Amino acid sequence: MTNREVSVVLPAYNEADTIEHTVEVTLSTLADFLPAGSFEVIVAEDGCDDRTPEIADRMAAEDERVRHVHSDDRLGRGGALEQAFRESHGDVLVYFDTDLATDMRHLEELVESVRSGEYAVATGSRRVPGSEQERDPERGVASTGFNALVRLFLRSPMYDHQCGFKAFDREALLALVDDVEDDHWFWDTEVLVRAQRAGYEIKEFPVEWEPRGDTTVDLVRDIFGMGSQILRLWWQLGVRPRIDRRVTMAAGTLLVVAALALMTVYLDPRAVLAEMRNADPALIAAATVVYLLSWPLRGLRYRDILAELGYRERVGFLTGAVFISQTGNLVFPARAGDAVRAYIVKARRGIPYPSGFASLAIERVFDLLTIAAMAGATFLALAAAGVDVTAIGTAEAGDTGASGRTAVLVAGGVGVAAVAAVAVIVATARSDRNLVRATLGRVSSDSYVDYVAGIVERFAGDVQTVARDRRAFAVVGASSLAIWGLDVATALVVFAAFGVDLALWELVAVGFFAVSVGNLAKVLPLSPGGVGLYEGAFTLIVFVLTPVGTSVALAAAIVDHAIKNIVTVVGGVASTLLFNVSLTEAVEESREVDGEAAVRE
Repeated sequence: MTNREVSVVLPAYNEADTIEHTVEVTLSTLADFLPAGSFEVIVAEDGCDDRTPEIADRMAAEDERVRHVHSDDRLGRGGALEQAFRESHGDVLVYFDTDLATDMRHLEELVESVRSGEYAVATGSRRVPGSEQERDPERGVASTGFNALVRLFLRSPMYDHQCGFKAFDREALLALVDDVEDDHWFWDTEVLVRAQRAGYEIKEFPVEWEPRGDTTVDLVRDIFGMGSQILRLWWQLGVRPRIDRRVTMAAGTLLVVAALALMTVYLDPRAVLAEMRNADPALIAAATVVYLLSWPLRGLRYRDILAELGYRERVGFLTGAVFISQTGNLVFPARAGDAVRAYIVKARRGIPYPSGFASLAIERVFDLLTIAAMAGATFLALAAAGVDVTAIGTAEAGDTGASGRTAVLVAGGVGVAAVAAVAVIVATARSDRNLVRATLGRVSSDSYVDYVAGIVERFAGDVQTVARDRRAFAVVGASSLAIWGLDVATALVVFAAFGVDLALWELVAVGFFAVSVGNLAKVLPLSPGGVGLYEGAFTLIVFVLTPVGTSVALAAAIVDHAIKNIVTVVGGVASTLLFNVSLTEAVEESREVDGEAAVRE
């Protein structure tokens, strides 16, 4: 037992005008039904920039029942609550919004529901039968929709998940919050849903509620933010636990088989095999050599990335580590091989796991930006040369001409956006200004914008880790361009092996788009190595943008991907033998470490 029975936490951000009144009302209400000295009121002040900290300090100095928990940085509503709950002394932990929108006559029922030991969680409800509320239509529609989605996707029987009027048994809440990922407005819902899944008894009772202040629906928080969080929690609780290696393998295999079966409706498999038999073996061998040349560059790039993080290793070892991790992606689903590299460099070179995962993230970001930037550069170069890029596929492809023009324009637009993004990231790498939050802050003033900004910041931060050193950025960027250039060149040689007759500019453009879209399709964790996904996307792009027949397009896609996978597997097997590494053990170890790293983040 702690030395207090009840701790009430008031989450406060810039509440200088109301916080003193809220604390006084809270103390008076608690004193009406609790013994003296059995409760405390904590102002969880979340990085305020007004007079709220000064007022909270003064109240804490004047009344021993009041405490002030301060944060220099914005933690978000949920983050501020968690910090205050951990520092509280009560066995019953309570919070409600400082605007006192919920009638305080309900506070005794809220507290006693948990204090009695009958429930582990209690929450007021504005939507359960018997509750009374005044709500503007816009906010009412948003709330109804949100709660309906939570009930549908998260199988919650409750009526109101976001009411800021809740109480918890201390042990129950502290057992739950370690798994709660949201730090902002979805925190309430996530705690309730996880409490239900954990089997805790929850009481939802009607309250009288009257909105205070601005109730305008916030686009970022209410639509994008809350919706994405519902899907995230649904995936974590309802889908991911059911997806093991066997299920993923089976689903991916079925998907590939179904795709191949459907493909036979539109083309003759014998024609595809005939095209593969007629391919020039000398050019296929040349394509293999071209692809092999990219692997030392992968090791060089990884060396330069690690060097920026303070670790210097030999290119040969790092090339082998890349081989093994990429082989893991081919053998195991869901790109499980990505984290293998962090395990290998830790086990063989002592590089800490956080640095290993950071280096992998930086590499992936450069890959993504390079693919998109090359698309934009190709698009702009063709336009500058006076080539009508919208004419690709128009004359020969018949009905696919419009789709071809659309695909080229979209790819070009994405590429141009990526070039602009790289320019902005590099330009701001050494700046103290936080342009991400400043820009998103113009879209929404709600604190949930911090969550969205955090995602963008992590993406930009990975690049800025290298971009702060302009020479290193140029070196890593150049090696990324060379790696992907050789990847595309491999496909171009394969096209030549199949006798594809296109103008050079058209061949280069289509080759790049086919390879880039195929690799982006492989990101979906539906089959080991993206087998089937790459071929399907590659074939579609070639068919849409050129007069090349589907049989030739599919045959080229299969051979191109086979060359790259065979080189990867051979290199991976050789590296595992050289380093005496068990790929299965590495995957299992890296999964555990990756999970621990995610918790730490």
